[in-house]
Amino acid sequence: MFAFILRRLAQAVIVMVSVAFIAFMLFQYVGDPVVFLLGQDATAEQIRELRADLGLDKPFFFQFAAFLGNAVQGEFGLSLRQGAKVSRLIAERFPATLELATVAALLALVIGIPMGVYAALKRGTFISQVFMTVSLLGVSLPTFLIGILLILVFAVNLGWFPSFGRGEVTQVGWWTTGLLTAKGWHHITLPAITLAIFQLTLIMRLVRAEMLEVLRTDYIKFARARGLTNRAVHFGHALKNTLVPVMTITGLQLGGLIAFAIITETVFQWPGMGLLFIQAVTFADIPVMAAYLCLIALIFVVINLIVDLLYFAVDPRLRVEKAGGH
Repeated sequence: MFAFILRRLAQAVIVMVSVAFIAFMLFQYVGDPVVFLLGQDATAEQIRELRADLGLDKPFFFQFAAFLGNAVQGEFGLSLRQGAKVSRLIAERFPATLELATVAALLALVIGIPMGVYAALKRGTFISQVFMTVSLLGVSLPTFLIGILLILVFAVNLGWFPSFGRGEVTQVGWWTTGLLTAKGWHHITLPAITLAIFQLTLIMRLVRAEMLEVLRTDYIKFARARGLTNRAVHFGHALKNTLVPVMTITGLQLGGLIAFAIITETVFQWPGMGLLFIQAVTFADIPVMAAYLCLIALIFVVINLIVDLLYFAVDPRLRVEKAGGH
């Protein structure tokens, strides 16, 4: 177990260093930060002095080492557009994105797993066919179109929900949340549903496929031969083993929800990291782009590491294989 953790940690470090190198290359080949800071009218002496202050006159290796050291401390310099520290901008926007992704993930799990189980146990029925049709639509329709349709129906025509913003938020220490206010829940409903639909349909189809596969295995036949009830077989044996691969996919999808909330945040003007990134791309704000890239990579690496450890702890076959290999 200890060797497994060390190996995963080493892989995580390699991935993060690689991503940091890609982020660092943005500073080298996507515009010149000195020109952004001083403008086109700057003199050659002003440019030379600022490049020296920023360390841009040093060799490539030393610049990357300095960038890596600052990145480890969460420092990516100043935003070229807003003139504020990038770490502060990310800290202000991160709660909104994490909140949206968490609510969307919970919606996908709470609705997707029961739908998948029903579609597997009652396949061929009308409701099961409806579930499969809805899942096909959810996988096929682009997120921005789903968001626009929800705004048109529930915000414009019916007026039930607001179409933009985060609503009223509460300060809890340095963290801000809208989940403690009614207006916060009112504002997060449509964005969370929009972000959750694709994940919901993916989880539903995965649970259905895994459930059908597990129901064909020999130990399920033996469980039926022992006289266990359908409820005990389906939920005590089949579902428990079905959720092992689902847990892996769901964990990775949480990272995907955070990373790809860009479209949802743009459609609903949700003040999260995705909207900040889109604005940074529009204005070529390289420090913000680099910080976003590194943070998303870190989230994926941490979630992947946690899922691997949980998978190793839950599935005894992996422990047996590791022991046999040694």
